[in-house]
Amino acid sequence: MSSRHAPRAGGPAPREPVVARSGVAPETSRFHLGGPGCWTMGPLSRETWAQRLGAFRASPSAFMAGPEGEDLGRDLLNELRSEKLSEQTKVSLLALSLEYPAQLWPDAAAAEAAATSLLDTLVLLPPRPSALRRPLLLAATTALAAGDALGPTSGASRRLLPLLLGLASGRDLGRGFGPASEQRPLQATACECLRELESCKPGLLGGCLGLLRSLLGQEGPVQPLSLLLALALRNTLVIQARARAGLQGLLVAGDMPAAGGPWNWTLAEEADAHLQPQAPSWPAAEEEECGLAVLEPSPEEARELRAAVAQLLDTSYLLTPVAQAQLLWLLGWALRGLRGQPPVLFKPQLVRLLGTAQLTLLHAVLALKAAFGEALFTAQDEALLLRRLTLAAQHPALPLPAHLFYLHCLLNFPENCPLGPTGEETAPLLLGPRLCRGLLPSLLHDPSALLAHLHLLCLLCAEDEEKEEKGQDWCPRHYLGELLAGLRQRAALHGGPRALATLCFQASYLVVHCLATQPTVLTPLTHGLARLYRARPALAPHFVDLLDRVGPELGEPLRTALRQEVVSRPGRDEALRWHLQILSKVADGKAPSATLGFLRAAAAHCTDWGLQQALLQVCRALLRAGVGEGLADLLQALARQLEDPDGRDRARLYYILLAHLAGPKLGVALGPSLAAPALTSSLVAENQGFAAVLMVQEAPAPMRLSVGPRRAAGPVPVLQLQVEVLEPLYSVELRFRVEGQLYAPLGAVHVPCLLPGRPCRPLHLPLQPRRPAPAQLAVRALFATPAGLTCHAHLPPLPVNFADLFLPFPRAPDGDKQGFFEELWDSCLPEGAESRLWCPLGPQGLEALVARHLDPFVVVAQPPTSYHVAIRLPPASRLLLRLEAAQGDGVPVALRTDDWAVLPLAGDYLRGLSAAV
Repeated sequence: MSSRHAPRAGGPAPREPVVARSGVAPETSRFHLGGPGCWTMGPLSRETWAQRLGAFRASPSAFMAGPEGEDLGRDLLNELRSEKLSEQTKVSLLALSLEYPAQLWPDAAAAEAAATSLLDTLVLLPPRPSALRRPLLLAATTALAAGDALGPTSGASRRLLPLLLGLASGRDLGRGFGPASEQRPLQATACECLRELESCKPGLLGGCLGLLRSLLGQEGPVQPLSLLLALALRNTLVIQARARAGLQGLLVAGDMPAAGGPWNWTLAEEADAHLQPQAPSWPAAEEEECGLAVLEPSPEEARELRAAVAQLLDTSYLLTPVAQAQLLWLLGWALRGLRGQPPVLFKPQLVRLLGTAQLTLLHAVLALKAAFGEALFTAQDEALLLRRLTLAAQHPALPLPAHLFYLHCLLNFPENCPLGPTGEETAPLLLGPRLCRGLLPSLLHDPSALLAHLHLLCLLCAEDEEKEEKGQDWCPRHYLGELLAGLRQRAALHGGPRALATLCFQASYLVVHCLATQPTVLTPLTHGLARLYRARPALAPHFVDLLDRVGPELGEPLRTALRQEVVSRPGRDEALRWHLQILSKVADGKAPSATLGFLRAAAAHCTDWGLQQALLQVCRALLRAGVGEGLADLLQALARQLEDPDGRDRARLYYILLAHLAGPKLGVALGPSLAAPALTSSLVAENQGFAAVLMVQEAPAPMRLSVGPRRAAGPVPVLQLQVEVLEPLYSVELRFRVEGQLYAPLGAVHVPCLLPGRPCRPLHLPLQPRRPAPAQLAVRALFATPAGLTCHAHLPPLPVNFADLFLPFPRAPDGDKQGFFEELWDSCLPEGAESRLWCPLGPQGLEALVARHLDPFVVVAQPPTSYHVAIRLPPASRLLLRLEAAQGDGVPVALRTDDWAVLPLAGDYLRGLSAAV
């Protein structure tokens, strides 16, 4: 917030825009003197505020990006303290902050400031009844949660959490927070706010479990407290199981945190991931939150845990059906797989709920069955549930959503002892053909209901043939075949609704999905689809979509059947464009002579641009399939006889590609274009795909490059590069560039082949510095891929450190190393420079430091106290060091150089040696 918007310390909040409503007198815009040398704007008019909020609701993101967006949140907070606004108007402003918190408070700092301002406004409310207390609590909670400002360092969090807990317990009521008439609504709101914060920070209320248990037994709102305790209990169990810790007395009632005092954030900080308050499905929940079995509570903790769960279940009948379902979800998720906690605690509730008419409660019961199986549900319970679902799904007055829900429960019924591998889709064992007579799909069903019934019928047909009831007139496979024939018959009606055709193909896909291994079903389905195309070729787009989605079990025979249907017809009727569309999808190297014969006959009837492009699309498919004999003659004929010049050019291009490119290169050239086709020319798209093979394309970097150990030898410094690739690369060329004039141009490094998982020898990059200074090398890689494409990629820059330039001097004469070093030392002055500095040693000591970093450059050594080091810096500089008399944690270093610009680089290098070990 800028300083011009900040209120003066110690003074009243500045008057800001007033939100007008019907019955409130409008304010006129005016300026008034706000202090020496400054002018502030008074309240805005009703019309101005109406336009402002209307523009914000129309497009919140666009409004916040405009000039007035920055001040909207500040003005809203200031208007909450205006005495000229009614409480109803302020409630509407708070509703705006609840709807759009992310737009009004876009970051943590803004959310923290907003929550603080909202809490200040709450404290300033008079003790009389007010409609603002609950919206202010909700708005402060929403601001902290949406702005991700909730945490131990947040001052607003330290104020809000004890306040909410005090209100939920009834402790703070009557102390400036309204009369007794507001007690229960405020308690319920505080519980809802705490539940929202616990969802955002799992484990936040882990230390308050005992207190929440004690509150549940007192007079207060039962539903909010029950859901809050269940959520906090579930999160605490998951977090403690991950940490392999016990409950540590968390379920025993403790002292309430004092207002303004420290809050226990330990469990919230241990929760490394957001835990959903309820699982979408039990298998997914088990994969996400596995490991509850490692939590082994002590006997006392297990007894307290059972008492807490029993307390929640005993009060569940007072909750609404939706709240009861959520409570069962949370408790079931918390206790699944927990050692020493039998699910028999849920049995009294199941006796009450097995006959429920509420769909949410029935769903929760089935979720418990999926979680605990035969440990909680007997075979009689399972048969009762299954029969009830079957009969309920047949009720004639059932609404469509409820009807689909019952069918979904049947299709995903959790069995006590399921057969087959985990995850296999099968019908329940007790749901035989006799019981399903009333659940068979019918052509009179709604499309969505028909597909659900058909799914169940397919699961029945998937059972072994010997399990079918022999000697009876009704057979699931026979009924399925008649139903599909009826769907195809309706889809074949010329001029019929498109929805009937769509339903037919959806049903066909569902049958293939469920019965892909049943040739007795797929064979008549293939023939029936071929007859459907013969009757109505306009359904070609549906056939193309079906071929893209089914597997080879139906895809291959259907392609063959459709190809035979197309090539056996003369190519001169109005369905020619549909035949060409199908043929471009199913044409392959099988029976190319019949396909080419159809194309030759159809070419005479392709008079417009669209038909010619469809014809050439079939030629393209034959090219990619490797058909060569006969296709070249057809392409030459098309290049001469097609009327459209674009078609002639495209046929000529195909002929050139067929004549000059081998199979792999031809497949790449005819692959999907990397650029969008331009204008209406098909040749542009073809040229783009062809040029993609011949041009260098930019691609993501498929390799990682790093600098290996230094190699201090030779006339010039050399970087040892280590390369690791993610995919096979060929003819790799690495190019390096240095910004500025510090280094001479660097040569490229070539590698014939790089394969993932196979170590590559280090690559050597000689450096030619013009000045002894560190630098950054920009790296670009050129390479060929196994697909035949030539690509280039930019790699992360490589650092060249000051130490990478170090080179040793030639060997000193034998027996006169000291004299050689002294001669070098004296030659640096008077033109050079001399300096002294302190080199920290750390725990390794002087001898280890020299051996690690300076060993190749030591001329005279008297370990472990004295070392004389001579370093040559290209192109023509020298750096000499005297390290003597180490003292405690460091050693004084005297250095000389003939290049004064080297001094700061050498100082930084020496001071960083201890940290580099």
